Order: sequence, then structure tokens, then C-alpha cells
Amino acid sequence: MYRTHTCGELRIQNVKETVTLSGWVQKARDLGGMTFVDLRDRYGITQFVFDMETNPELCAQARKLGREFVVAITGTIHERQSKNSKIPTGDIEIIAEKIEVLSKSIIPPFTIEDNTDGGDELRMKYRYLDLRRNCVRENLVLRHKMGIEIRNFLDQLNFIETETPVLIKSTPEGARDFIVPSRMNPGEFYALPQSPQVFKQLLMISGFDRYYQIVKCFRDEDLRADRQPEFTQIDCEMAFVEQDDILNTFESLTKHLFKKLKNVELNFDFPRLDYADAMTYYGNDKPDTRFDMKFVDLSVIAKGNDFKVFDEAEYIGAICATGCASYTRKQLDQLTDFVKKPQIGAKGLVYVKYNEDGSFKSSVDKFYSAEHLQKWAEACQAKPGDLLLILVGDRNTTLPQLSELRLEMGSQLGLRDNKKFSPLWVVDFPLLEWDEDNKRFHAMHHPFTSPKKEDLHLLETEPGAVRANAYDLVINGVEIGGGSIRIHDTELQAQMFKHLGFTDEEAQEQFGFLMNAFKYGAPPHGGIAFGFDRLASLFAGIESIRDVIAFPKNNSGRDVMIDSPSTIAESQLEELNLALKAIEKK
Repeated sequence: MYRTHTCGELRIQNVKETVTLSGWVQKARDLGGMTFVDLRDRYGITQFVFDMETNPELCAQARKLGREFVVAITGTIHERQSKNSKIPTGDIEIIAEKIEVLSKSIIPPFTIEDNTDGGDELRMKYRYLDLRRNCVRENLVLRHKMGIEIRNFLDQLNFIETETPVLIKSTPEGARDFIVPSRMNPGEFYALPQSPQVFKQLLMISGFDRYYQIVKCFRDEDLRADRQPEFTQIDCEMAFVEQDDILNTFESLTKHLFKKLKNVELNFDFPRLDYADAMTYYGNDKPDTRFDMKFVDLSVIAKGNDFKVFDEAEYIGAICATGCASYTRKQLDQLTDFVKKPQIGAKGLVYVKYNEDGSFKSSVDKFYSAEHLQKWAEACQAKPGDLLLILVGDRNTTLPQLSELRLEMGSQLGLRDNKKFSPLWVVDFPLLEWDEDNKRFHAMHHPFTSPKKEDLHLLETEPGAVRANAYDLVINGVEIGGGSIRIHDTELQAQMFKHLGFTDEEAQEQFGFLMNAFKYGAPPHGGIAFGFDRLASLFAGIESIRDVIAFPKNNSGRDVMIDSPSTIAESQLEELNLALKAIEKK
């Protein structure tokens, strides 16, 4: 028997029991007459004592143990004289009677501790060692528990978990596909699914009125903290529903998960914010509403004083930073440098200090009197002691720049507390967005999103003004998930394809199977998909989804542990008709 107990379960009531524990050597300390060994497994740490006086041979064995040796130790539990309140097993220790080395270890490249000395890339290369650290393992345990709670919740609501294909057809809309060549069909390719979208719609047509799947999806896109080339989503679809049915169901799921996993009660209806208002007041469609600091449009009241920068600007936007009039010139210069970063791209920053004594000091005092600045302050509802920060330019460019400045100020002022949660639904997205380069519309979500009924009359004359029956769940400035009510009418779907620039032949080639299915009776239906990884990282209180995935890719999309992607043999390329020789023969 390798173990009778784990390294995390023994307590004071187990004193005098003889037990066997197995695990990894966390630390061995030689104190001359005694050697102490901390043994670790996924459940915790237990201290063993080897006494040179009573068992010198066994103690000598213990002194040869290195970090991460795998051992099985048998001994008797004693109450610990010098207790350790930092660990659950800190009231006891085990006097060792027998030790067996199950596996030796070389010196690990970094310490297997929560505060490790290993950098990101090193820990990624040795991910199997990184996973031994408590903080990483706890994230995966949280992920596991989240999956169980999701399945239990949806099962109670009669959702059926159904697997959909992984090798599917490539489609032109959305992000880039990962492509898989078919050996049996030379010159033809599968794609890995960006989502199970069309299959879950087909399931609704098949009469499966409630579907879900915790499913792997794949997108060949540039990476950042909340993106990986392969990711997991909670994919759901419902038939005979309207938007409110879906929002209410998955708002309830979100509240259930917060209660079960964080013991946080969200005892309120999630606010609903129009996309247009989200852009006007926050500059993006996933606003962080843990703090206020809404944008104020000064475009009318700030023009007309011969300040060319303002007079020629389409948009003049301001935020009010409460209590920040005391910012020094150095701090203001740092904010200016921040908005001038290439990834933000502002040309400069205008500030107005509303001093505690009621006076004003600004970077535009040459052009504006105190009376003018007072009007700005009133428009921004500023009080003495506050600071106005202003950006100008083209509206569509300046809004996201001001959004980044708002988030930076929220961080500087400690307003983005990861223990505070502010969920909301963003609704009424545009159905289509214009691509100036290709001179055509793209679907803002996907081609199967239904227009809002009240905007249908605009579809032929003003397609850019049509709103979608679409919605996103946003928590703390992170898009957790999104979905829409789908088109279930063949004619409306054909009209949508036309606005997206598809010919009838192209639409039939790409999506003919779905269009044909509509002809056999399609129920009204809609769905949503939550980012499983993003939700797990939110609950774990970390920014990067990489830390809640067992074996993630790095920022270049590489698995540095197994060195993937990699080249393949010429013979494999020939089998797949991808080798230069095979192409030349054709």
C-alpha cells in the first residue's frame, strides 16, 4: 500500500495512528540530531521527523533525499511541539519508521512554491512542474468545480449535452480557421470549429429544444491575455424563446456560479446597456462599471475660442477624476505619455485642475478663461479637488483612446477591485459593420443573427442602421459571453447573405445545408456562449486565461513544452498531397 492517507488530511485526533503517506519531497532540513522532511501531494503538506538517536540508518536515508524525490513514508503520528498555524496539518508530525524512494528527481529548474523564482517562459516549458504548485492547481480545481456546477444547473433545466463535430467546413466569416488537410480527399480541407454555431442551430431544427456543450473551439488569431488559439466555451441554444428568456436563464446561471464558487450573492437584476450608450459613455462595448467616470461630450461648449485643436475636432471628450486636482506636473506628463503610446495613439492630453479653493489651472489657460472652465466643470459635474482629462479628434478614434485613459485612471485610483463584481448586459448591437477596405458589410456577430423586428424595414434602405437581436454579458470590463436570437426564416437569411456580399451560389455552397434545413420547419431559436476560460479566470481573480488552462500556449501560439507547432516529414506531406513533389505532379 503506497498510502493510507493523503498529506493534507491528518489532524490532532489522529495522534498515535500508524500511517503511510506518499508524495513529493517539498523540503528536507538536517538539524544534526534530527532531520525534518516536508512531504507534499495535491492535498497538502505533512512534516515527518527522522531521529538520529533512535534510528540512525533511517535518518541517514532521509538526509540523501532531494527536492521533488517521490517517496512513501510510514510512521506514527505525534502532537507537534512547535505548531505551524499556516498549514492544516500543522498540529501534528509523523515520527518516521520506514521510507521507500519511489522515484528520484534531478534539481528542478525553479522552486515548486507559490512564490516561485521561475519566469513565465521557463514555467511554461516545464508546465508539468508548474502544475505542482498549489496556486496553479487551485485554479484547475476551481475550473473543475465550475464545470460540475454548470452541468448540474443546466441539467435541472432540461438541457441536453450534445457533442458536435470537430472536423468541419471552413467558412469565410469570422476569425481565421485552423485548416486540416484530408488525405482521403486530395486537395480538400477540414477546418477546426470556431464555434459549433451551425450544428446547434441544426439541433434546434431537429427538435432538441435545449442544447449545451462545454466545448473546445479554435481560432487562428493574434493572442493576448484573454485569448488562446484553442479555448473552451459553454455553448448553449434554446428553441421557442425570445431574448429575455435567454438573458434570464443565463443571468440565473451566472448568479448560481458566483454563489457556489465565490459565495457572492448577486441579488439584483443585471443592468442592460444599449451598445450605442456603451460607446458614448465608456468608449467600448465591454465597459468596466465597477466605477463611474462616464465620458462627457464637450464638443459644443468647448469650441469657438480660437483654439484650433478644439475648433477643428469632430469630438471633444472628457472624464472627471475625483480628487485628482493635486496631481503633479510629473503625473500629468506620465498620463500624456500613456495616451501617446502607439497602441493608444492620442496626439496629446488636455487637463483642467479644479482646485480646492475653487480656482482653475489648465493646459489651455491661454485660450480659455475661468468662466469657460467653470462651464466645463459643471458639464462634467466636477467639484473642487477634481481633475478633468480631455482628448480630442475623430469620434470613432477618440472614444477608444478615452476608454483606455478611463481604465488607467480607474487602476491608479484603486477602483478596479477584483473582489468587486459589476455585471451587465450590453444589447442592441449593430447588425452589420462597414468594411471600408473591402467596401462591403460584415456581420458584427455572425451571419445568422436576427435583426430586431422594429428595424426590419431598414434592411434594404439603411442596412447600417439595423440593430441586431444580440447581447453580450460583461463583468468588470471583460466580455464573458455573447449570443443572439437567430434567423429562422429562409428568405430573411438569404437577404442577410446578400448584404454580406454573398452571391446566391456562394451562399448555397457555404451554407446550403442550413438553408435547406430551414425549409423543413425551423423553430424560433437563439443562444449564447460563455467563455469558460474567461469565467474561470474571473473567479480565480487573475487576468490571464493561461493560468486556468492546464497546458496553454504562449503569446506566439506555441506550446514550448512539447515544441509545437513543428514541421512534419516529407512523406507525411506527400500523403496529404501538400509536398512540392505532389503539387508538381498535379
